[in-house]
Amino acid sequence: MRIAVDAMGGDDAPKAIVEGVMLAKKKFPDIEFQLYGKEAAIRQYVTDETNLTIIHTDEKIDSEDEPVKAIRKKKQASMVLAAQAVKAGHADAVFSAGNTGALLAAGLFIVGRIKGIERPGLMSTLPVMTGNQGFDMLDLGANADNKPEHLLQYGILGSFYAKNVRGIANPRVALLNNGTEETKGSELTKKAFELLSQEPSIHFIGNVEARDLLNGVADVVVTDGFTGNAVLKTIEGTAMNIMGVLKEAILSSGVKGKVGALLLKDSLHDVKGKMDYAKYGGAVLFGLKAPVIKTHGATGPAAVATTIQQIHTMLTTQVVSKLVSHFEEEVDKVSQ
Repeated sequence: MRIAVDAMGGDDAPKAIVEGVMLAKKKFPDIEFQLYGKEAAIRQYVTDETNLTIIHTDEKIDSEDEPVKAIRKKKQASMVLAAQAVKAGHADAVFSAGNTGALLAAGLFIVGRIKGIERPGLMSTLPVMTGNQGFDMLDLGANADNKPEHLLQYGILGSFYAKNVRGIANPRVALLNNGTEETKGSELTKKAFELLSQEPSIHFIGNVEARDLLNGVADVVVTDGFTGNAVLKTIEGTAMNIMGVLKEAILSSGVKGKVGALLLKDSLHDVKGKMDYAKYGGAVLFGLKAPVIKTHGATGPAAVATTIQQIHTMLTTQVVSKLVSHFEEEVDKVSQ
């Protein structure tokens, strides 16, 4: 299997990206890595050149670039070349820690949508406070506006991913709403509820509220991109603030507080680990013809390696090809 890596994307690129690839190479000798970016900058962090090719380019997409314009104008950018490798059949997946909007545009305009998918969604596996299973949520911001039919497709996409990549036999799919009652919500969520309830390929359990998301009430949660992005940022901000408040309280509480913190070191480490969504891998732009994966711009080598493991699982389980077959069958049924 072949992964095209935008080695220049991210806050600490190419160092963090290449070091993460080196970690992943030790675990996955069956992956061929294609690193796109400045060869001299990349090569200084390469410790093993087996199954690795560096494709040199001086151009990259910066965080402040306007996504669609950047994809169209910077034809030799590392991210664009990586996406084009997938389109041409030279690679099986794209990975980047760079400009999120640009990667979404590259996925849509270069890699392309699965036939029958109207709006691919951005999906991440987010943590829960009980157990280690986590839950998949989409859309997390690929689309600001959605139709009920899009939310139905997100339910199918998320269920496929949870079943094939995360190994959940019968994933519980829920709709994010402002109440658990069937009659709650906007016109969008009411119609989406009806469509999801009638979909035989998923295990739909109804509405869930935002306050219950981290309690493990569902394996897959679907919502529109505007709401999903707001929820994601709220979870991220809350996690960072909780850890900040704990640290401040410990440092300002004198000797007793510091001794107590030392005794609780393992427990505090566990709390931090539960809130770390990076351990589940990157965000997937799901609904495209190949895996397109985005990890956080400030990611480190360990998180890069985890995301590569996620991509390896997606390719091994052939989750995308299964989706292609499913939606092509549905399109054929409608056209007959």
